[in-house]
Amino acid sequence: MKVSFKVNGQSRSVDVPADMPLLWVLRDELDLKGTKFGCGAAQCGACTVHLGGTPTRSCVLPASAVQGMNVTTVEGLSADGTHAVQRAWEELDVPQCGYCQAGQIMSAAGLLARNPKPTDADIDQAMSGNLCRCATYLRIKQAVHRAAELQAESRAGRTRAASPDR
Repeated sequence: MKVSFKVNGQSRSVDVPADMPLLWVLRDELDLKGTKFGCGAAQCGACTVHLGGTPTRSCVLPASAVQGMNVTTVEGLSADGTHAVQRAWEELDVPQCGYCQAGQIMSAAGLLARNPKPTDADIDQAMSGNLCRCATYLRIKQAVHRAAELQAESRAGRTRAASPDR
């Protein structure tokens, strides 16, 4: 089946079985290796991507379901690693083994896109589907709060830059 969709802002078409999981389309057909295979049952979150802006498990999503949709992978958050979540992850040295981190980052970015000032409870709920074998959950929570601060600083800077001088 030919499937056409946007990935990280670029139009792409692939000819794959309709039931091939999006994860394998991304990794094997489009060579986007940032999205990881973890469990294959949508339980661990390592395969999280954004589908139309919503964090989605790509390991169980058939390719046919993304026809005409917008998919963002961890590679698409920013070309140079300057997305607030990526910056916070680096600043606070969140990863240990790093395997789950692409999914963690995508879930955190999805949370902050819809809730720019999350509480600890909001973070716990949004991140609850992402497992970390290294148990860096405290650093992850701190990094989500830091990313929220970085986003607020960025918005404030854009507002000041757009204001006319008086």
